[in-house]
Amino acid sequence: MNERTLPIRLMLIVVTVVVWFANSLPAMAQSCALCYTQAASAGSRMIEALKSGILILIVPPTLMSIGMVFIMYRNRNRCRDAADAAESDAIWNKAALPSSATSPWHPPAR
Repeated sequence: MNERTLPIRLMLIVVTVVVWFANSLPAMAQSCALCYTQAASAGSRMIEALKSGILILIVPPTLMSIGMVFIMYRNRNRCRDAADAAESDAIWNKAALPSSATSPWHPPAR
């Protein structure tokens, strides 16, 4: 991956996610009978509290998940050096494995 394309790809991903979340699509959760009756019978103050509650319940776990993915992506090769990489690649290469390891099943013992 080129050094110049990484920021461009990251910016494209961020813009795509922002546009996707900003797009107002009909929510499937609006058909919940309890939520619908509570929101319909409530005043404007209760509706604002309900909207705030939804944001409070959605935003922190989403941000924590994004943060964990970012940390894992940044540290993906932290414990892997060049010598281990070559050895590991040789082990997982199908040509280096014995034929019994590549077979999906083992024949019954006779």
